[in-house]
Amino acid sequence: MNSPPETPPAADQQSAKAPVSDADLLTRHIAGDPHAFSEIVKRHRDRMWAVALRTLGDPDEAADAVQDAFVSAYRKAGSFRGEAAVTTWLHRIVVNACLDRMRRKSVRPVADDELVEAAERDTPVLDQTAEREVSMEVSAALKLLPSDQRAALVLVDMMGYSIEDAAQVLEVPSGTVKSRCARGRAKLAPILSHLRNRSDLSRVSSAKGAQLRDG
Repeated sequence: MNSPPETPPAADQQSAKAPVSDADLLTRHIAGDPHAFSEIVKRHRDRMWAVALRTLGDPDEAADAVQDAFVSAYRKAGSFRGEAAVTTWLHRIVVNACLDRMRRKSVRPVADDELVEAAERDTPVLDQTAEREVSMEVSAALKLLPSDQRAALVLVDMMGYSIEDAAQVLEVPSGTVKSRCARGRAKLAPILSHLRNRSDLSRVSSAKGAQLRDG
């Protein structure tokens, strides 16, 4: 009788190493796996935090919005139909949580040190003073925009989403995202015109380095 192989075939080894997809994790969560949703949170919390912080401009409000979003996602996982990626579904929930907070209350001003510590936690900073000044000016300017324009600009210009991906997150046509971005940029242009030629403006970006565009 042949003894069993000491190691599994190469194909099985490769399969064993393949990461579980977000959709599979969500399916496992719905089926009762107590650890699946924690893995989803671990994978996506930083990106969701970045979206919330840049939309709200306040670390405390952003943290609450992300918490609300994950609680909502946990409870509504059964409603996910796979029509969009899990990441799109999650970001849609966090954007809606941010917009709800913006509608309910005015977000308090953010202290310089507080915003820099949160927004630039993983961003290389060549000149912290200049970076702080630009971050604060951009955040203050964004707060002057209507919530729909702010959300579109955060996703497209600060987080680096394509127009199509942002449209999926916001659940509006691509043309609507383009229009909101154009109107938002037009309003920001005179406010931030003095930053146009500053080299440090390009460093006010997402964790993936998407540059803030001036339209």
